[in-house]
Amino acid sequence: MDPGAAAGGRTDTAADTAIGVTLFRPGPDQIAALLARARGGPGPVLAFENGGLPPGAGAALAQAGITLLSAGRNVGIAAALNGLAEAAAARGARRLLLLDQDAVPAPGMEARLGAALDRLAAAGLPAAVVGPAPVAGAGHKAPAYPPWKGASARDSLIPVAFLATSGSLVDLAAFAAVGPFRADYFIDAVDLEWCFRAWARGFGCWMEAETHLAHHVGSGTIAGPLGLAMPRQPLFRMATYLRNTAYGLRLPHLPMGWKLRQAAYLPVQAGLYWADSGFARPVLLRLVEAVRDGLAGRLGPPRDLPGADQP
Repeated sequence: MDPGAAAGGRTDTAADTAIGVTLFRPGPDQIAALLARARGGPGPVLAFENGGLPPGAGAALAQAGITLLSAGRNVGIAAALNGLAEAAAARGARRLLLLDQDAVPAPGMEARLGAALDRLAAAGLPAAVVGPAPVAGAGHKAPAYPPWKGASARDSLIPVAFLATSGSLVDLAAFAAVGPFRADYFIDAVDLEWCFRAWARGFGCWMEAETHLAHHVGSGTIAGPLGLAMPRQPLFRMATYLRNTAYGLRLPHLPMGWKLRQAAYLPVQAGLYWADSGFARPVLLRLVEAVRDGLAGRLGPPRDLPGADQP
């Protein structure tokens, strides 16, 4: 597909944009926020349930006109995102605003991101996705988006190597050209791999620096020396992150500079996590096993997923 054609050439309208929310054990406040989103705009609202929907919530979502998707089990964040994209395209949407259940977008964020995609298309710059600048939620570390050196900033639009899916506005024609998120990654580094693939196929990933969204990754922050910090997460999440990142070293569309930095940084992250566990031997063995699995290409749902409906 021609990148320019996939980027689209006409002005976006709100009805062209679907909202897709991923759900896992949502609380009453998160369900209420989702219901409010359904009342707040003309486009379709979709939700993918990966486990733990409270009793009666499904009926309430359906009554509000929200399309509830589910595979009947936890299939991971990548497969959920792919399901949302497929459903949005089937309903005639051109764009999909992805949100996790904790995201609280400021009023007008969707319109600002849509205008950003329009500006890029008008400039002949095919874009796969535009997302807000991340800010840290209380007690959390905000993700960092490295700049993409193969493109230049345009006003408040910054080309980045990758950005988080939550808060991102995806061009669905570009999504079809780039391909789906890797379901075998299951949960971590899904957005990173996809954005690098988008750049490799001629589509950009951009951050709208004047638009912000708080991110909540993990249950807090592990602080290390020299200002190093990383999210505190369950062991299976950290292991999956290490596995998928190690596997990414095998992929040709990930830049060599990024691979070299990750090869140096992964042992530091693993060491910080191990130290935070009190240097527990089972933790070290699990992390080593995860890296070995990634280098060997053994992906899929993590073997120590705690329960059938754990994210």
